Amino acid sequence: MISQRANFDWMLKDLADGVPGVQQIVVLSADGLRIARHGGDPDTADRVAAACAGLQSLAGAVAGEIHVSDGRMRMVIIEVDGGYFYLMAAGANAYLAVLSDMRTEPGMMSTRMRDLVLRIGSHLTSPPRRDGQTV
Repeated sequence: MISQRANFDWMLKDLADGVPGVQQIVVLSADGLRIARHGGDPDTADRVAAACAGLQSLAGAVAGEIHVSDGRMRMVIIEVDGGYFYLMAAGANAYLAVLSDMRTEPGMMSTRMRDLVLRIGSHLTSPPRRDGQTV
């Protein structure tokens, strides 16, 4: 488990170092639990993970209204005063979230996130849980 944590740290640091303006990266489960993080503090990462669970559910509901869509959320980008928020599906029951300032170019960030997910998507998974326990 320690080597997997070290791999997450390295992979997330590589993404942060490769795109200007990244403030925090969070890997989370579909039910909003933080799996890994880079940058920022743990409490912020936990709040971001919890908020992302609702956002991915909302995005999936909207995607279901698009007639040619399979109803799965792939990526959400939100621009706010001072920065951007990115959320991307990243493996079975897992998501990759990034908070950045205005220096980040959204096209570059989405490409780098997609490249990371393609390279390591099988490692960015969270097994389903029932009653708080992994099944």
